[in-house]
Amino acid sequence: MKEDQRKYQRGGVVRIENYRIGFLEANPNAFIAPVHLDADCVFFVSTGKPTVTLLREEKRETFNLVEGDILNIPAGTPVYIVNRDEQEKLFIVKLINPVSLPGRFEPFYGAGGENPESFYKAFSWEVLSAAFKRERDELERLFRQQKRGSIVKASRQQVQELSRHAQGSGGTIWPFGPETRSSGPFNLFRDHTAQSNRYGRLYEANPSDHKSLQDLNLMISFANITKGAMSAPFYNSRATKIAFVVKGEGSLEMACPHIKSEQGRAGQQDKPDIERVTGQLRRGVVFVVPAGHPVTTIASGNSNLQIVCFEVNAEGNVRYPLAGKRNIVTEMENVAKELAFSVPAREVDRVFKSQNEEYFFPGPRSTQQEEGGERAYA
Repeated sequence: MKEDQRKYQRGGVVRIENYRIGFLEANPNAFIAPVHLDADCVFFVSTGKPTVTLLREEKRETFNLVEGDILNIPAGTPVYIVNRDEQEKLFIVKLINPVSLPGRFEPFYGAGGENPESFYKAFSWEVLSAAFKRERDELERLFRQQKRGSIVKASRQQVQELSRHAQGSGGTIWPFGPETRSSGPFNLFRDHTAQSNRYGRLYEANPSDHKSLQDLNLMISFANITKGAMSAPFYNSRATKIAFVVKGEGSLEMACPHIKSEQGRAGQQDKPDIERVTGQLRRGVVFVVPAGHPVTTIASGNSNLQIVCFEVNAEGNVRYPLAGKRNIVTEMENVAKELAFSVPAREVDRVFKSQNEEYFFPGPRSTQQEEGGERAYA
């Protein structure tokens, strides 16, 4: 099992200091011990089949999740997980929003012993004896037994027992009534396709689609870009994109005005120049796109590029396409085009109306691929 947490802030450029991205990777039939965080957490299941159990006050909720499922776990909620897939590893991408100290969070293990160390051991044996009404020697045996770590292998029978009373994310079994339904898990790949063509496929869930996203002011999307293709350059009006590459390779290009401004603070004169920020993308790479910053991602010629995106401050956000069939320049009057570009409007239209695709295009090093290669559409 691997678990990683990463900080996403670039100096004074990206002002989202309190958010973190992490991932959880576990082998088939692995059991992850009960834990709670002093942070709100959103799970995205990339691979595997986790059964996730949440302990909410006086009730227990268990969900059998699959690829594409999204689950919100409020801060302080005890959670434990088993990967019921017998062949594939579990991989979960997590957006984490600490609630105690800005930008910092910690895991707290109750059930455990020496490893993971139980927080019960922070109390004196006298206090524990009084709290549980048991003798010290019995408590010492209990809290010193577990030494195998926070992840252990479960038997097939144990996995079945942990998952047999679980709900799915399809929305057909909700014993707590319609008011609770919207706060449970949902699947991004079912009924959430926003854009699709031969060059890529985009799945997107907005705050208006689910109560849990509305409460977090969060949009979640997943882009599967066909190898050799690219996403159309665009920018978000309000949302900041925190993106995690889950599969494939490619590259990123973003327009950023902040680099020159930061040099200006060091004594140079501020300039309005726009710099091109580039980066290589591969599995596990995270990048942040602030609101208003034009960006595009390009898949390599070897494999599709798959990216999950958490877009914070999503309420009221508008995605503005900068190229493609419907882009912002084509909406301008001819006079505005001529004044802005200092060329006749027909020359502007020749450039901005030549691309008939939307959102996903052939990439800079490829031509239209009518044959061969794995495409990102069904």
